[in-house]
Amino acid sequence: MALWFAVLLGLVQGLTEFLPVSSTAHLRIAPALLGQADPGAAFTAVIQLGTLAAVIAYFARDLFVDLPRAILRDRSSPEARLPIYLIVGTLPIVVGGLLFKRVIVGDARSLWVVASALIAVGVVMAIVDRRAPARGRTVGDLAMTDAVLIGLAQACALVPGVSRSGATICMALVLGMARPEAARFSFLLSIPAIAGAGLVEMKDAVHELGGQSLAPLVVATLVAFVSGYASIAWLIRWLGSHRLAPFAAYRILLGVLLIALCAFHVLAP
Repeated sequence: MALWFAVLLGLVQGLTEFLPVSSTAHLRIAPALLGQADPGAAFTAVIQLGTLAAVIAYFARDLFVDLPRAILRDRSSPEARLPIYLIVGTLPIVVGGLLFKRVIVGDARSLWVVASALIAVGVVMAIVDRRAPARGRTVGDLAMTDAVLIGLAQACALVPGVSRSGATICMALVLGMARPEAARFSFLLSIPAIAGAGLVEMKDAVHELGGQSLAPLVVATLVAFVSGYASIAWLIRWLGSHRLAPFAAYRILLGVLLIALCAFHVLAP
């Protein structure tokens, strides 16, 4: 893999992992448009470790200062229960990933599937966003049932084109959370999911890419870290005073365009 292509994939991964537009879809579409080979699910999972580092860096105070302090002071407090909710919310995507791995890395990566998921989730996002309250619940108001439901939504992102952040933010909005708080929990919930997928797939990625895989993987991962950190900071600020409507419209338009390109054989699905 050429280094310029690795830089592009890292940039796409970092910018789209946390924006509700589906990083997997864009990492599938970009190579097709450029006439490059699909890097594969394994490569995608590994460069996600760059975005994992980005979310850990952005929420470092929450994870390493506020959370331990809350646990030491009062284990029954909402903040101290957060790790339990993150674990519970991660279980559905772990189970789904193990059960449907062959489909996820195979037929599900079809551009027809990606386009359909982009459009379907875009429509759902537009409806949910329109009905979401201007002010709502915070992460501290979450209950176990909320964690389970948001975790089930995250599992839907195993289908390329759905968007992990899009699915979890939408479910959090349905449950009455404020937009910035929905994004915050979504990003924290991504930590165990991204870490697990990246570590599991690392061996396969190196094997698939051959002996020249290390440099592209490292470059793409570093670029994903920088761009991922920027996208987290930007989206949380954006959701403080804006809606998800632009992302929903973008998803629908991209999905329709993708269907047209495949139907007219511009792209091979």
